[in-house]
Amino acid sequence: MMTMHPLLKDHMLPLRRYALALTGKSDQSDDLVQETLARAIEGAASWDPRRDLRKWLFGIMRNTHASLSRRRALEGEVAGELASLSDGSAPASQFSRVHFSETIASLMRLPDEQREVMVLIAVESFSYKDAAELLGVPVGTVMSRVARAREALRSASTPPAADDKPVLRLVR
Repeated sequence: MMTMHPLLKDHMLPLRRYALALTGKSDQSDDLVQETLARAIEGAASWDPRRDLRKWLFGIMRNTHASLSRRRALEGEVAGELASLSDGSAPASQFSRVHFSETIASLMRLPDEQREVMVLIAVESFSYKDAAELLGVPVGTVMSRVARAREALRSASTPPAADDKPVLRLVR
């Protein structure tokens, strides 16, 4: 069995999360991670050690994804798959797990551009500047996508107003 370089091993979980956010399907995300790592190993000579390795790997993944044209419609099981990739550092209560699953499901329903930027900023802790460079867009575009995504997530988590509830009738 081949061992993985420690520098790459440290980035596997973030790469898997990002790949799943990009593709929406576990099997496709695994293929994307594998292809990304293969391209990273092939192009290792082009990596400047003064440069952030994580940012370089995410750039390779994004370019690989674009060249393979893998974006497809998301399916309901994606939320569970993404939740299973959490690091499991602390056991969560049932309420926390349900809330986490609902949050992930809401995240996965966002438009691709908003979902991608939210994963980079909120999950992978990229700065707005680094996310903008990776995505090839101005920082202002990243900021507006994050703002729209946060508003959509807030709206999704807000219960409907009392006026929106269906009228119940007494059945005898």
